[in-house]
Amino acid sequence: MGTTSHTAAPTAALALGLFFTPPASIATDAIISTVAPLVAVAIGNLGFMSPALAEPAALTKKQSDALNTYNNSRSNFEQVLGQRRAQINSNQPIPNLPGQALYLARNNMMSAYKDLTDALPSRIGGPNKYGIPPAYFSADNEPLLDEYRRLFDLMQAPPANAQRSDTPFKDVVDLGTAIARARGLDATNAEAAGRISLGLFFAETNGNQNIGNARSNKYKGSLQTGVPEDQNGRKKWAAIKKSIADRDPALNARDDNEEARVGNLDHRFNHWTAVRDGLMNAHADVFPQVPAIVKTLPDPIDQMKLFELIQIIPSPTRSALQSRNLVDYRISDPKVMAYLRNNSIFTFGQADRARTSATFREILDAMWLFNDKFERALAKFEEIKSSQKVEAGRPGSDAR
Repeated sequence: MGTTSHTAAPTAALALGLFFTPPASIATDAIISTVAPLVAVAIGNLGFMSPALAEPAALTKKQSDALNTYNNSRSNFEQVLGQRRAQINSNQPIPNLPGQALYLARNNMMSAYKDLTDALPSRIGGPNKYGIPPAYFSADNEPLLDEYRRLFDLMQAPPANAQRSDTPFKDVVDLGTAIARARGLDATNAEAAGRISLGLFFAETNGNQNIGNARSNKYKGSLQTGVPEDQNGRKKWAAIKKSIADRDPALNARDDNEEARVGNLDHRFNHWTAVRDGLMNAHADVFPQVPAIVKTLPDPIDQMKLFELIQIIPSPTRSALQSRNLVDYRISDPKVMAYLRNNSIFTFGQADRARTSATFREILDAMWLFNDKFERALAKFEEIKSSQKVEAGRPGSDAR
C-alpha cells in the first residue's frame, strides 16, 4: 500500500499492505534505508501492555547488545505510534508523508528482533495472528501492529470526492479476466489472470478502494499508480476497447458509464478506471504469459507474488520471464536489491540485509509479508466464483 519505492521502476508497487507495511510499493519519493535510526519522540505511554524483554543472566556482550537494541527499537516504535495518534486525535498538523516514520520504526523493531533471535534462538516464540515468521516478530507486539494498521487506515482514507464501487472485488476480477481474454487467453487462463489481478489489489491497498498513500505523494488509488502510469493505461485500454465491446457488451457498457461518471476527476479516484488503467499499464502485456507462469509456478500465491514483482522491479522480472529458468534467475544489481528491501523483502535483520544477490525463488519465498494479503484475495476470489455459479444456475439467468 506494497508498495513502492522502486525509484527506477516505472510503476508503483505497493508493497506489503496495511497489515505490515503501508500499502504502497512506493519508491518512497526518496529511497530511505528501512533500517535507518529514528529519533525517539518523548510522549505519553500509549497503554500497550507488551513489556520490553528483560535481560537474563549470563548473556554475551553480543547477545546483550542485541537485546538492548531490540528493546530500544520497540520503545521507539511505540513512541512514534503514540505521537501520530495524538496528532490525529487532536487535529494537529501532521508531516508530509506521515506514514514514513511509522514504516521505518516498524521495520527497525522487526529487524532488531530478528538480530536478537539470531543471537538468542531461545527468544523465538509462538505464532502470531499476522502470520509473520516468529523469528522476525513477537506475538507480544500484536497490539503495536494493530495500531499501526489503524493509523494507516486513517492517514490513507480516500478523498471526499472519490467514486467508490459497491462491488470492488468483482470489478477487479471482471476487468482482469476481460483484459486477459482480449489479449488472447482462453477462459481458464483468463480466470487465472482475474485471480492474479485481485491479488494485486490486495497487495497494493489491502483491498481498500480509492485510498491515498501515507508514504508517497505520487501513487494513489485502488492500484496505487502515478499520473503517467494511469495515462498510459488509459491509452492502452482505448486500443483494446473494441475487442472488449465485441466480447463483453455488458462490461463495455459499465466502462462507458464509469467514464461518464468520472468526467474530469482524477481517474485514479474512480475505482473502476483506477483498476482498469493500472492493469493495462503494467500487467496486460504480461497476461499472454499466464499459461507458462501457471505451469512454472502452480501455487496461486506465487503467481500473485510474481505479478507484484512487476510492480516493484519490472525490468528484472520481465527479464526473468524471458529467461529459460524463471525460478533460478538471479538478481545481483545493488539498486534492484535496494528496491526489494524498500518493499520489505530482505529487509529485516543483518543477515537478510547482507545479501548481495538472490534468485527469483528466494525472492518469492522472502515475500512472506504478502502471504496474508494473497490468502485473503484467494478466499475472496473463491467467494466471487461461487456466487457467480449460484447466479448462473438460477432459472432465466444469462449463463454467458
